[in-house]
Amino acid sequence: MELDKAIKSRHSVRKFNSKKPDWRDIIEAIDAARYAPMAGRNYTVKFILVDNPKSIKKIKEACQQDFVAKAQYVVVVCSKPSITINAYGERGKNYARQQSGAAIQNFFLKITELGLTTCWVGHFVEGQVKSALKIPDDINVEAIFPVGFEYEKKRTRKAPTDLDNILYFNEWKQKRMKKIKKITV
Repeated sequence: MELDKAIKSRHSVRKFNSKKPDWRDIIEAIDAARYAPMAGRNYTVKFILVDNPKSIKKIKEACQQDFVAKAQYVVVVCSKPSITINAYGERGKNYARQQSGAAIQNFFLKITELGLTTCWVGHFVEGQVKSALKIPDDINVEAIFPVGFEYEKKRTRKAPTDLDNILYFNEWKQKRMKKIKKITV
């Protein structure tokens, strides 16, 4: 699949069919996440691939979203911010979050390319997820991703907003590119 097609066709899915994905495809998507940019090559992002139904049920309860338990696999993305904090001080907290987002985007695009679907779940009780998966206190749970095959036919995805709504030139709220006079030395 071409990158543009993966970007434009990726969408959140909350209804999965009963067909079980090949776990190796999910590992391949996690592998793609390794190529996201990492501050100072300090890799803070970790993934937990869950297929145990009891654990998935506990994760569903922590999320308070029933569709999570409909997937046969759940990926939990975590980060260890102490790695970047040790290297960059307080800014390291931001870098750990940014790295997680970049890795997750790679994961999303590869999942889409492989014909699988997911939904970003950011609402959950972190302590319950940590307890269910034995995640240490110094690790942040960034997001949860139930993974499967879409139950319904894929719908055509429309752009979420116009480019004009998100793009400025040279300064805040500047909607047009202005010619800049060349300075001769």
